[in-house]
Amino acid sequence: MNKQIRVALVVIFVFVAGLTMAGCSSNQGAIGVLDVNKVMSDSPKVKQFQDQLNAKGKELSDQLEKDKASLSAEEFQKRQETAYGEFLKVKQDLEGQIDSNIKQAIEQVSKEKKMNVVLYKNSVAQGGTDITDDVINKMQ
Repeated sequence: MNKQIRVALVVIFVFVAGLTMAGCSSNQGAIGVLDVNKVMSDSPKVKQFQDQLNAKGKELSDQLEKDKASLSAEEFQKRQETAYGEFLKVKQDLEGQIDSNIKQAIEQVSKEKKMNVVLYKNSVAQGGTDITDDVINKMQ
């Protein structure tokens, strides 16, 4: 009887150990880590948005320079303020598009890698799976 109990315990132990190892090897419940600064500096999509913003800024600046000679100081200042407001609106729109694009890419990568949680790298002291490059690739 004693031998049967030992055999049963060994079988149970092996079964539980097998389940534990299977759970550890899968990414179910894994935590992803994203370096947003790297996304902002390395993503071609973000660079494209930045180029659009720069082009709009140059367009507005060139138009102001062109009109400057024919405007009074007061009118020029009003045009400057209007141009700045327009620039800020375009900037906010592009930032919203970037944010949406990043969130979409995070969602896709986290589903593919079966991750329940994605944290920003600057908030993580240790651990997690870095998904930054995967997110950059999804954004293209």
